[in-house]
Amino acid sequence: MFDHLTVGASSLEVGVAHVQRCLGVVVPPGGAHPLMATHNHLMRLVEGAFLEIIAPDPYARPQRKRWFDLDNPTMRSRLEESPRLINWVVRVNDLTQTLGEIDEEVGEPVAVTRGALSWLISVRPDGAMPFDGAFPTLIEWPAGPHPSARMADLGCCLERLSMSIPRQNACPACSRSSSPMIAS
Repeated sequence: MFDHLTVGASSLEVGVAHVQRCLGVVVPPGGAHPLMATHNHLMRLVEGAFLEIIAPDPYARPQRKRWFDLDNPTMRSRLEESPRLINWVVRVNDLTQTLGEIDEEVGEPVAVTRGALSWLISVRPDGAMPFDGAFPTLIEWPAGPHPSARMADLGCCLERLSMSIPRQNACPACSRSSSPMIAS
């Protein structure tokens, strides 16, 4: 199931201002991810899905390569130019099993926390996004209400998500899928 969109920014202040210009809303703070030395702001889009604005936390040091390619000089340069949509995230029931069913190396299960919330997410050891972001990051939330249920509903909703892959065969895992990976 589709879970969330990730907007990357060089700083949270810049990212929040960008989304405010684009959507006319001020996205409230989420929290910090100590493992990745990132922090975010979050807002609900629809039931079970949200928008995340994420940036490196200048006061923290990552314990591994950051997710969403945030340590890559090319990505950093792009985010200095302007915040941008950098990834999409799909929710799965069993991350370890799902990753075992995918032929390509799209990441390993990494346990992450933000305050009292914890989850598993697919992250490659180098922090890079599989197939330049054409393949989604995978996430497994703990049982219970989806985190978006506790997020601010600012009147923005996701109606449709379209994606194209610019290079033929850029994402073999995407083209081999026998069933849709996301559902609305």
